[in-house]
Amino acid sequence: MPRSGEPDTGTPGAGTPGGWRPRRARIAGIVAVLVLVALVAWPVGLLIWANGLLQHTPALSGAAGTDGTTYLLAGSDARGEEGGIAEDGTEGHRTDTILLLHVPASGPTALVSLPRDTYVDVPGHGGSKLNSAFAWGGAPLLVQTVEGLTGLTVDHYAEIGMGGVAHLVDAVGGVNLCYDGDVDDPDSGMVWTAGCHDVDGTAALAFARMRKADLLGDVGRAQRQRQLIGAVMGKVSPRSLVLNPGAQVALVGAGTGALTFDEDAGVLDVARLAMAFRDANGEGGITGTPPIASMDHRPGDIGSTVLLDPDLAPGFFTSIRDGSLPPGPVGGVPGA
Repeated sequence: MPRSGEPDTGTPGAGTPGGWRPRRARIAGIVAVLVLVALVAWPVGLLIWANGLLQHTPALSGAAGTDGTTYLLAGSDARGEEGGIAEDGTEGHRTDTILLLHVPASGPTALVSLPRDTYVDVPGHGGSKLNSAFAWGGAPLLVQTVEGLTGLTVDHYAEIGMGGVAHLVDAVGGVNLCYDGDVDDPDSGMVWTAGCHDVDGTAALAFARMRKADLLGDVGRAQRQRQLIGAVMGKVSPRSLVLNPGAQVALVGAGTGALTFDEDAGVLDVARLAMAFRDANGEGGITGTPPIASMDHRPGDIGSTVLLDPDLAPGFFTSIRDGSLPPGPVGGVPGA
């Protein structure tokens, strides 16, 4: 029994600070559980939400698979009227950028730019420019044409609306881009002083569109577009995004608005594509073009085309498939 005038310290919660310890422990435990649930539920909910936002289009050929995983990325740039007629007389939408991304079973990941004017056999149409396949038959015909050219079955297709790239750049707070030349190109809107600059979405889009002022033409534009996409991905830090849910939502919204995927792709496939793109642009990856024989091949009446080296290109694509090429740059403009 406590002495008269002394508090009763034998009953928890009887007016002493020590009596609150069990209750505090229970409260702390409940808070910890709620935080854990929130940490688990938020990314799961974000994935489900993002998966529902993905835009899809029929694209895959259903051909037998080849080793590794192959992605085909097409950059479409509708800047004005629907359709239109190209220099070669082809009507319909065009794709200015065509990228082949391959992850072999073992070996370096490769990101290969296929020049849009590459001379190819388009199924059902004969010899023409590669981007004519997209104009004539959209994603399905482009996929079939690339499969015939490379011998690689396309597992997933992604179409990048270049207009949406501006929103994506702004969603990550801008990017740093480099170009070794002064440019004032009214067609693309690119105004540039040689060197590296931090740019917003509008300037980044002009950087990606510019072609006529580049001595390397489509090959140079493809290099800058690879640089831009790599810069965006470099700004997407998983650690910083975890602490910034608002940035996550903005990025998902901008990304899903700029991209359209094949009918089988889900959000996890999109994540794998992003990681593969980052690996290809890293020190252990391969970037460049297939071997090119001529930048001004003129067959028939379709104008100037890019001719891949008929002796070297087949073996090049086989090496890409097998992962047997060493890391580093490949191809490029002959004599450049």
